[in-house]
Amino acid sequence: MVGAGVLSLPYAMAELGWGPGVTVLILSWIITLYTLWQMVEMHEMVPGRRFDRYHELGQYAFGEKLGLYIVVPQQLIVEVGVCIVYMVTGGKSLQKFHDTVCSTCKHIKLTYFIMIFASVHFVLSHLPNFNSISGVSLAAAVMSLSYSTIAWGASVDKGVQPDVQYGYKAKTTAGTVFNFFSALGDVAFAYAGHNVVLEIQATIPSTPEKPSKGPMWRGVIVAYIVVALCYFPVALVGYWMFGNSVQDNILISLEKPAWLIAMANMFVVVHVIGSYQIYAMPVFDMMETVLVKKLNFKPSTTLRFIVRNLYVAFTMFIGITFPFFGGLLGFFGGFAFAPTTYFLPCVMWLAIYKPRKFSLSWWTNWICIVFGLMLMILSPIGGLRQIILQAKDYEFYS
Repeated sequence: MVGAGVLSLPYAMAELGWGPGVTVLILSWIITLYTLWQMVEMHEMVPGRRFDRYHELGQYAFGEKLGLYIVVPQQLIVEVGVCIVYMVTGGKSLQKFHDTVCSTCKHIKLTYFIMIFASVHFVLSHLPNFNSISGVSLAAAVMSLSYSTIAWGASVDKGVQPDVQYGYKAKTTAGTVFNFFSALGDVAFAYAGHNVVLEIQATIPSTPEKPSKGPMWRGVIVAYIVVALCYFPVALVGYWMFGNSVQDNILISLEKPAWLIAMANMFVVVHVIGSYQIYAMPVFDMMETVLVKKLNFKPSTTLRFIVRNLYVAFTMFIGITFPFFGGLLGFFGGFAFAPTTYFLPCVMWLAIYKPRKFSLSWWTNWICIVFGLMLMILSPIGGLRQIILQAKDYEFYS
């Protein structure tokens, strides 16, 4: 759950301000924990059946056809969106690593670093399956904990900047409002474990006496405590030390001690390599299924080779074209993560359990749905505006 989204939290805080920022962080933490609980509960609500995929649950709630059309496109957007953002993150962290370790070297363009990062995936994508996924996950978990800790630890060490300001950066009211929307998307992007929670629960053995939701819920609680320990210090300390001059990726704001920051950026690269593969797997699966079942291609190594390379090349190309970490986060966070994380579980819950009108459960779900819908409509507007503003001064492929 602790993804590279945590690095943009100080920047989101700078666009939200102290009061709203803390409120949004805590609200998101509570709402996503609640929707996660709903998904853990719904995994085995039909005796003798387990919903192992998000879209299976969707088909049960909304009907065979409609369920697929509601859930699958959103999951695809989430998975492709994460892959694109991770291309940019990986490239930026490699660049920062290079600049920190060797400050006198010739400046190398970000485009090349994204290409270097993508080259790893042209190889990794062809691994037949992820038997060692637990190893990858463990490495990624250790990495994300380490770089979160380094991010706020190094900020504390650096101390409050002499000319620190906590006001909004934008000069105009419109700018402030749009930045506010975009920051909501940044926060939504950081809380995004819901797309894989059912697949994870599917691996836990279950009997009628001991359903899988027991151990799964305990795991979720532990995960959320860790999430709070990673997210809140980074967001609050990062903003407190740098104020509104913080970069959209906190590790880029920090300079000293050089070896520590270089190490943190390397951790990010390793973590993002693993995460990219995890999110790309379902997309490969879907594309290959469609090609073989619907378009009657022969399943072969050649087919797989071509499809996977094309996908990696596609995400790399988009990443090189729009290498704006903050804007992309806001855009995808609101557009794709808000539905699957904040309100789809609530809609399914209402459709399946049909709680009494105006009861506590009914109110809770509707509040989450309204909050999530606002997020979904507003954040992409802010994120898109940021991308456009940054693209104005940016020479493409320069």
